Amino acid sequence: MTIQEHQAWIKQFYEERNWYRFNPLIRMNFLTEEMGELTQVVRTIELGRDHPGEHKATAQELRDHLKEELCDVFDQTLILCSKYDLDPAEVFQYGENKLKKRFDSEA
Repeated sequence: MTIQEHQAWIKQFYEERNWYRFNPLIRMNFLTEEMGELTQVVRTIELGRDHPGEHKATAQELRDHLKEELCDVFDQTLILCSKYDLDPAEVFQYGENKLKKRFDSEA
């Protein structure tokens, strides 16, 4: 699956549930929420988590949780791209070009 295919799929999925209607500013709140969840799983992987009553996750469970939260962040970002009619490939290329130009003197 390409990023563009997933972007089209997630947009349709959100539209079918009436979630796509939220404007980009509200969408940023969702992205922030997902970033917090991603932060928590990365912290757990890197530092551990000692919380009474919580199941001690296996390495595979933590890896799966990391994939889940990364995907949630990507999905919110792809929805923002859709809201602004941006092709993710063009966004990636733009960022790559910016870094190449900025660090050209290091080559």
